[in-house]
Amino acid sequence: MSTVATYTRSPWTGNATTEEIAHWSNIAEEVAAKISIDALERDKHSTPPFGPLQVLRDSGLANFLVPAEFGGSGGHWETAFLITRILARADASIAQILGYHYLNQACITFYGPDEAKQAHWFSKSSSNKWIWSDAFNPVSPDLSLVADGDNYILGGLKHFATGAAVADIVISCGVAQGGEFDGELLIFAIDGKRSGVEHLDNWDHLGQRSSASGSVRFNNVVITPADIIGIDQEEPFSSVVTPGVQLLFGNIYLGIAEGALDQAKALTLARPNSWFLSNVDRYSEDPITHRVFGELVSKTVAVEALADKLNRSYDDAVALSAATTAEDRARLEISIAQLKVISTEVGIEVSNRVYEVTGASATKSSIGLDVYWRNIRTHSLHDPVDYKKIEVGANFLTGAVAPVSLYT
Repeated sequence: MSTVATYTRSPWTGNATTEEIAHWSNIAEEVAAKISIDALERDKHSTPPFGPLQVLRDSGLANFLVPAEFGGSGGHWETAFLITRILARADASIAQILGYHYLNQACITFYGPDEAKQAHWFSKSSSNKWIWSDAFNPVSPDLSLVADGDNYILGGLKHFATGAAVADIVISCGVAQGGEFDGELLIFAIDGKRSGVEHLDNWDHLGQRSSASGSVRFNNVVITPADIIGIDQEEPFSSVVTPGVQLLFGNIYLGIAEGALDQAKALTLARPNSWFLSNVDRYSEDPITHRVFGELVSKTVAVEALADKLNRSYDDAVALSAATTAEDRARLEISIAQLKVISTEVGIEVSNRVYEVTGASATKSSIGLDVYWRNIRTHSLHDPVDYKKIEVGANFLTGAVAPVSLYT
């Protein structure tokens, strides 16, 4: 059984400045405007988003979290999560791919304690403007990873590999059978087009249609020592990545709610006439319209306040690195589970109820208001929100903490 170096430091320290947040928010708004132009068309045809991913590279968003010393922008997680939220207002599929990219790329640090290897991976990713995806789905059968000399041979199938068909890098894992790492859970990264990597293009769902979330089959794929990022030894710092995924979901759901409200506002202001019993001239002047928007906006800004707080706290969490304790990780998990609960429920409610104020004319397919509900309804089933409620409630009553997994 192999041993690895102790985690020495995290490349992410401190907190985002107001200047950083403002600058990159503006860039994210520009990117959102570009990808929104054909977002409905991509959704309609489930088009692989090669174009939008190139926009992410060209804008600098792909390298945003890469430390400056390795050629990146040296940004903070608070800003990164806000970027994904802004993109989710325009296209939640692209926001999901970018958010997964940030977290998969960060596995260089979460699972790779060797600083020389970190420098290698971050530098290559930055210089090539790589987009990172994954094939981690824990519900799928485990992959086979069998020793072959100094290499390993990878086989098996993973469902719901978001972005893998269009990204540059696919990160995955498997328990090594034989060889230097026998019995260890290896984390490795490979070219998405490597020989034996088969993208099945079988994503055919209600929403997130442009997220390229099809299955990946690995047919005798060679995994070399250079592909190995590290070993998952269930160390507290490594497991901080999973609450990060849940925090991403909360921001995406919030962005979907904000996008639905923005489009509903425009549709309502443009809506002619009024309901005959309202005693006003336009729907935008109707007190019932005001009441519905008032309720939905108030709930959404409440979620925003919690998300902003947790986005900033995630920077504090990752800065702990080797000093991270199980208690630190548990506090982070519970607080983010709270956001997951409320962002899911508010996002679904907002994307559904906006029709109450936009009216029957807003149900036209050409308008595309339905995409918000379809996206959050699809993605929020990623893991049952009822179990997040159980996590929060059990912790509140007894202090219990759910076992660490790829869902908690």
